[in-house]
Order: sequence, then C-alpha cells, then structure tokens
Amino acid sequence: MAELIQSIQEMLKQEAWTRATIGSYTENNLKELAQLVEQAKNENCTKEVHSICQEHLSHSKESIIALYICGILDLQDGAIDNSSLETLVDIFHNNHKDNVVTYLCENILEDDSTNRFALRTLADIYLAENNPKVWELYETLVKTDFTEANKAKVLAEHYEAEGDQEKAVDYYKKAILRYINANNYNACKEIWTKLVQFIPEEIDFFQLIRRKIAKQMGEFKTTILMQELYNWYKDNKKWDIAIEILKQNLEVEPKDNWARKEIVDCFRGKYEAHSHLEDYIRSSNLTASFRNVFEAINDFEKHIAFDKGSFVFHRSWGVGIIRKLDNDTLTINFGKAAGIKQMKLSMAVTALKPLSKDHIWVLKATKQKAELAEKIKKDKEWALTTIIKSYDNACDLKHIKAELVPSILSTGEWTSWNVAAKKILEEKPQFGVSPNDINMYTVRDHEITGEEKLSNEFKAQKQFFARAEILYKFFYNEEIDNSSEFFAEMYSYFTGYLKNISKVNEMVIASYLMVRKIGTADKQFAFPIKETFAELYERIEDPRELYLALKDSKFTNFKDEFLESIKMLPDWNKQYIKLFPIALKEKMINDLINEGHQDDVQKLVRTSFEQYKDYRETVIYFFGQCQDKKWYQDANVSYEKQLITLINIIELTFREINNHVNSTENKKINKNATNLLFEDQALFNYMFSKDEDTVKKMYTMIDDIADIDPSYKAQTRSKILDKYPDFKFRVSEEKVSQPKGMIVTAKKLAEKKAELERIQNVEIPKNAAEVADAKAKGDLKENQEYKSAKEQQHFLSLQLAQLQQELNRAVVFDPTTSTTSMVSFGTIVTLTDNDSGKDQVFTILGPWESDPDNQIISYMSPFGNAVMDKKVGESAQFTINEHKYNYTIKEIKKANI
Repeated sequence: MAELIQSIQEMLKQEAWTRATIGSYTENNLKELAQLVEQAKNENCTKEVHSICQEHLSHSKESIIALYICGILDLQDGAIDNSSLETLVDIFHNNHKDNVVTYLCENILEDDSTNRFALRTLADIYLAENNPKVWELYETLVKTDFTEANKAKVLAEHYEAEGDQEKAVDYYKKAILRYINANNYNACKEIWTKLVQFIPEEIDFFQLIRRKIAKQMGEFKTTILMQELYNWYKDNKKWDIAIEILKQNLEVEPKDNWARKEIVDCFRGKYEAHSHLEDYIRSSNLTASFRNVFEAINDFEKHIAFDKGSFVFHRSWGVGIIRKLDNDTLTINFGKAAGIKQMKLSMAVTALKPLSKDHIWVLKATKQKAELAEKIKKDKEWALTTIIKSYDNACDLKHIKAELVPSILSTGEWTSWNVAAKKILEEKPQFGVSPNDINMYTVRDHEITGEEKLSNEFKAQKQFFARAEILYKFFYNEEIDNSSEFFAEMYSYFTGYLKNISKVNEMVIASYLMVRKIGTADKQFAFPIKETFAELYERIEDPRELYLALKDSKFTNFKDEFLESIKMLPDWNKQYIKLFPIALKEKMINDLINEGHQDDVQKLVRTSFEQYKDYRETVIYFFGQCQDKKWYQDANVSYEKQLITLINIIELTFREINNHVNSTENKKINKNATNLLFEDQALFNYMFSKDEDTVKKMYTMIDDIADIDPSYKAQTRSKILDKYPDFKFRVSEEKVSQPKGMIVTAKKLAEKKAELERIQNVEIPKNAAEVADAKAKGDLKENQEYKSAKEQQHFLSLQLAQLQQELNRAVVFDPTTSTTSMVSFGTIVTLTDNDSGKDQVFTILGPWESDPDNQIISYMSPFGNAVMDKKVGESAQFTINEHKYNYTIKEIKKANI
C-alpha cells in the first residue's frame, strides 16, 4: 500500500500541465490510471489515494491524474457529485481529443449507465459521427432525465419516420408533458396536433394534458387545443365527448359563439330521432345569444330526455317507460307498481329521473331476476360497468352492494363476488377512480396504461402512507415503465418533503427511507438529501411517537427500515432499548444480544417488571415469548414475580377501563395477560408445583379482582379442590347470607343500564322536543299533539324512576359462589310431580331474567321462593292461586350464566 501511494505521489509531482501533454494523451494512458485505481481497491487504500489526489486538486485544479482517480473513485462509490470526471471530459473535449472523450464516457457509463453528463457528451459525439447508437443514448437520457423534452421530441420524430407509431406516440407523450413543465406552449401545441393525428380516441390522456396546461399556463390556452380534438369527435359522430369538450370550452369562454353553434349541431346529431327536438331547441333559447348558455343547455337537456320509449324513475312509483308524448303530456307505464300515469312535461322535469335503457334500475325492472342474476354472477366486469355508469360514472362499493344485495345476490354470494370484483377494479385498465375521491370508481370508454391508472389513484388518494404504497406498487411493477413522467410526478411529492426540512416528522422520515431505497435500487432516482439520517434522527422530538406514526402496508415496511437505519447510529443500542417497549420486535433483542449488549436487555427486563405500569405490553412480550431464552432466565426476575406482575396488570387495566382511560388499549392488554395466566395454564402449572400456602396466596390475589371473568375464578377453585379437597376458601359474610337487594346476572345488568341510558339520552330529549313543538302551536286545551306528548313524558318519567330504583337494588351474581347442594340462584332444578309422576325442569334466576314460558323462574316469585334452599330428595308442597303443587327435588345442576 505504501509503495502504491508513494508512486501516485511521485506521478502527481512529475505531471506537467501543458497543451502538449494533453495532446499526447491516449486511451492507453487512461488505462494505466485505471490499473492504479484497481490496485488501490485491491490493497484497500482507496480512501488514502482519494485524499492525496483531492489535496493535489486544491492547488492543481486541472491535474489529469488527480481528476481521473478522484472521479473514478467517486463514481464507483456511488457519489452524486461527478464534477471531477466532468472537468476531465471538458478538458479533453476542448482540446479536440474526441477519441479520449468517447473512451472516458463509455467507461463512466459502464459504472453508471444513467450518468447524464456522460450520456449527453457521448450522444453529441455519436450524432456528429452519424452513429446509430445515438438513439439508444437518447432513449436512456430521456429515461433518466425527466426534464429532457427536446430529446424526447427528437426520438418521437425519429420513430415516426421509421414507421414505429407506438414508440413515436410514447415519446410524443413524454415530450408534451415535459414541455408543459417548461411552460413551452408552442411546443405543446405542435405535439398536440401530432397526438390528435395518432391517438384521438385517448380522451383521458388529452383531458389530463388539458388540466395540466390550464394549471400551468392558464385555461384560455386549452380552448384552441380542445377545438382541434373536438373536430375529430364530431366528424366521427361521437356526440357525448364532443358535447363535453364544447361545454369545457364554454366554461372558459361562455360567449364563444362558435362553440354555442357547434353544441346545437351536436345536439341535433345526438337526438336526431327525437320527436320534439326542434321544439326543445327553440323553447330553451339554445340558439339565442341573449340567454345564458348553461341555463339554455340545462333547460334543453332536461326536456330532451323525455320521449316515447324512454325510461324514467319516480321516487314512489319506481321505474316506468314513456308510452306516449302528446304535446306537453306524458303517458307513462309504471307496471304493476303504479300502473299507467299521466304527467305534464313541466312536472316531469322535476319529478322524474331519466334513465338509459342500460341503467341497472331498468334492467332490474325489465329482466327476469334469475336471468339477470346469472348474467351478473358470470360477467362481473359487465355488472360493474353497468352499475358504475348508472351512477353517472362515479360509484363506490357501498352503492354497488346496495344494488345487488339482497335483490340479486344473497349476502353469502356477495362475499365471493365482492372479492373478484375488487380484483377487476384494481387490475382492469378501463376502471379507474375519481380524482376527487379514492373510493369512487369510474369506467372509461377505452383502456389506459398502467402508469396512468396508478397516477390517477395517487392523485385521488389524500393520505400520505396510502400514496407511498401506490408509489412502491408503481416502482416494483415490472410491467409498468417507472421512468415515465407519471412516476416522476409522484416521486417528486416525496422528495418535496426533503427540501428545506423545518420539522422532522413521520412523513419526512418515510420520505427519506423511500427516496434512499428507490435511489439505491435505480441510480436515475438518486436525490441529493442535505441531511444524513443521524442528523434527521437527532431532530426527532420523540422517536417512539414517530415509530408508532409510521404506517406499513403490503408494499411498504417503514417501521423495520427505520429500525435498521437506527442501527447505523453510534448509540444504536440505547435507542433500541428506548424503542423496544413500543416496537416489541424480536430482531431488536437478537441484535442487541448478538452485539454484546445483553446487560442492557436484562436491565430492561428488570425495569419492565418493577415498573409494570409503564411497561405493560413489554411484560407480556417477555413473559410470553422469552421464557426459554437463557439471557431472560438470567435476568433475575423470579417466575412467581412474573406471575404476580401479570395479575397486577389485569387488576390495573380493569381499574382504568372502569375509569374510561385508554379503554381499547387496556382491553387488549387485559385479554393478553389473562390468556397467559389461564388459557396457557401458566398460573396453574406454577401453583400446583408449589405448596398449599403458595396456592392460597395466588388464589387470594385472583379472587380480589372483582371484574375478572367469574369462570376463571370457578376454574381456579375447581382445580384447587381437585388437588386439595379440604381446601378452605376465603368467604366473606356477604356470601354466607342471602345478598340484600335483587340478584341479577351481569349480562342483564348491562342491558338494563343501556336501557336507562337510552331513555335518558334519546327518548326523554326526543319527547321534550315534541312537547315544545306541540306547545308552540298554541291552544293547549284542544291540542291533541300536546296532550299525547305530555302523556308520553309522564310514562317515561315513571319508567325511568322504576328502572333507577331496580338498578339501585341490583346485586350482580358471582357464578363462583354457585352451589348445587341446594336450589339457589343460578341453578337448574328438576322437580318430580308426585301426583303425575312426570318431571319438570326449571332454571332459577331473578325477576329481570324471568321467562315462565321458557321455564325460567324468578327466585323472588311465589313458585321460586317455595323451592329455594331445598336439597335433592326433599319435598316441596305449596299452593299458588288456589292451585296445589306437590314436588320432590330430583336433581340440581349449575346453570350456564
């Protein structure tokens, strides 16, 4: 290494900067320098060599040796700054050494095929030499430089001359989009004419260009262009699009007499078979310049929709067909729903909705259900097209479902149909989304490219992370050209977050990760980010909050990429320890252990169990996922302490849930902790591996949690009794005696509380409004509405008072106290009728649950009270309403509450 460095230093000293030496430079001289670079790489001293040459350039700016070595090393290192090589190429170019320039550029492109400077320089040389390779370079240049419009136009003209219309159109499209960004209207107009000549039917693309020009250069610039396109649609009698174009031009210039005259001609062409066409043109003053053009168009279109044979919809009568139009009177057949109706045209304009013969409502009214259902099931693409167009070409899945379920498809059939339909909407190029609402689907008359489809979805999507998913979907789709202007526009949305960063939030970090990833995968998208990740991370206010704010999807994995980037920081282990309770990623722990930070991890374990209030999910993760890890076993947290911590977390989360603190999160934590203890048998396995005192201690802690599912308490008691039949459970005085008040089940208590809330918050306010409205009508003596509302008010007051009284008396039954030793609340009792010998089965519950028809008896009823406390084999004789009963208690079982 030392010998190589010394050799390079000596060469730099001997180098003389004169025109004579440049004139004598050949490819072989550069190849010798390339060998030095390769030797430096082999000896791992590229940094030292680069530093020596860089220092030399500080006082000898045009040193061929230093420029070449620095430039090639920068290039191979992936540096964005290639100024050394650019300076070197310029020196040789200015001294007419084209062969050396060619060699240099070709070598640069071998390492960096998208280097724009090398592409441009070499392309100029090839062009001068009339070398056909120039077209390949132009294509690469257009692909890598999204501002290059002229070369795109040259390529389009080249392929047009070659007879390759598909390629010509592709490059004309690229050129016009780039000329728009450059505000070059004349160039746009020239290419527009070409595209109208080649692809006039691609109306969506022309509308896209129209919107972009309007935004960039003003709406008036678009009218002449659209007029040229209009002529093709008029000549081909495509009236709907022709009319749409004229309406757009009239919105820009309402007093455009030419457009007004043309739209009348289009209406005549579209409705030539209509019996009252000229009448409606005349009555709407469509040709009269004094009337507002859009008022006239609106008036005409309302009336022209009604003609013999046309379908209409009435809100009450449904779908009908116009059988006769006599002057201004319509005769409409609404079928079995309403029969024949007559209506004045003036009323029809507001009361009826015109429908096309292909409208889904018309099809449902005129087709046999079985026939239509079969068509919809077999041809989902047709069904989607039909329904979406029926909703003025903007419909969401909610309305599509409403049209099909249950009138055509059952709920079960919809589930599978919907899955297939979503796939069609996503993949088929004729379907798109509204630019204003990502949930609204549209249908196009012709297919568009995958690039345009995704671009439209991107514009319609307003959420940052949903847009990120679309960008990745675009970039990694091998069937789509990610070098298109559509991708560049989407990509610029994210690079925009990296310019002049004032605050580092989740969108800045996600943009950084995306741009770095895409730029690494494809150098043409390399973007000069001013700050390093370390600098950005230092400016994050709370990394934990930011981590949670990052949203992943099928195509994005920001959370993991964020963590991987953190690992490049000098104090990454501290950051991982800080973030782990939020991320809970196994790989983080493994990385820390493998990199020698086991002590930090074990300290986190101890901290988590000691300060469990702040580390609830971390405790659950460690307990559930790490029991078999030696580093965890060596963290010095006893298994009993781990179990007790889980019990404490259950109790804590119940308390916070009852106080409405982070209820959703606490319910999830509570469920996970409960499952670890009971479903995974962790509590029981430990308890019964120890002595009876441990069992008593652990059971007492469980029993003290009032809100825990009673079945877990019962399960615990049952298992304890299996091992310790004489175990004495702690029983309070309240459990020995009959509870005061009214015993109820927890389920019924919740229902009654909900009923109380409904009365208080819905029924009473509604009634108060009714009373006020009725009172406002005056004359309270004769006001029946007022009297009725007041009666309802009295009824609600009584109902509320009774319900509140019952709730105050309610005592929730604890199933763990249930016993089958005698008839009691929560038991199913089989009684043998001693007179008939037949058995009868009753469930004993409370007044709220009572349902005599289903043999559910209240323990407070005369019948329930008579059998309460009876044991198996005992008799019960009693009289109710002069009817005598004579039973023997045959069997007592626990009811499933």
